[in-house]
Amino acid sequence: MNDSSVPVVVEQSFDASRESVWKAITEREQMVEWFFENIPEFRAESGFETQFDIDAGSRVFRHQWRITEVVPEQKIVYDWRYEGFPGTGKVTFEVFEEAEGSKLRVTNEGVESFPDDIPEFTRESCQDGWTYLLQTSLKQYLDG
Repeated sequence: MNDSSVPVVVEQSFDASRESVWKAITEREQMVEWFFENIPEFRAESGFETQFDIDAGSRVFRHQWRITEVVPEQKIVYDWRYEGFPGTGKVTFEVFEEAEGSKLRVTNEGVESFPDDIPEFTRESCQDGWTYLLQTSLKQYLDG
């Protein structure tokens, strides 16, 4: 297996219930507080699609999401694309109960399908992005 095809996996434990973490990753009003502030609409329903622009400084990327699977309070899966660029990612959010709260695991597959000459699409950028989002942004949001 090519190293670049290995999924990016980031986990974080929280002093919050599984239900609280689920709501933070599936309710638009909460998602805009820690994830992407300009998500126009979001529903945790298979088949739901949304798109929005993220300004990365040197260029703007239109994120295109389509929900492909939902298991309430346990798992949500997105197809993740960028308008005008080849490649499709698959991002899986899984929520687990733990003795002292809960854990969220994000698995990002397909990173290697995006152009490798764009810095924002590198495996390292993906790893750094999910690490920041879960271990800093979402953790601070849930810690209140």
